[in-house]
Amino acid sequence: MVSERHIKIGDLIKIHFTGKLEDGSIFDSSEGKEPLQFKVGNGDVILGIDEAVIGMKLNQKKNITLNSDKAYGPIEKEFIISIEKEKLPPNLELQVGYQLQIPNEDGEAFQVRVTKITDNSVELDGNHPLAGKNLIFNFEIVEIK
Repeated sequence: MVSERHIKIGDLIKIHFTGKLEDGSIFDSSEGKEPLQFKVGNGDVILGIDEAVIGMKLNQKKNITLNSDKAYGPIEKEFIISIEKEKLPPNLELQVGYQLQIPNEDGEAFQVRVTKITDNSVELDGNHPLAGKNLIFNFEIVEIK
């Protein structure tokens, strides 16, 4: 008798998925695209997905709701800064929602979103856009190697 293979840490797998916010809006999906491939336990995907696939079988489907700590983490206040407009390049056209790359202390590029603009300052948020949010995933295992 051949037993069905269950996913374990170290397996290379492919999944088709849809990720939604609690209001039902879709923020990402592999529908109509190639499935997402990752090595289980390697940190290639968010922790909640990495943990949820362990023990699953080929063609198995699962629906899960992840708290922010198993997704993109909580909103970190230290990643939100306010900069005086006069310290920004004068030709920079800003709008709320724009993404910018700014250098950190080591000179490496750090991605931030413009979250607020006043007459004198701009608020920049370096948190992941989905930080602090609970996420809902529907997925199916389509390959196990």
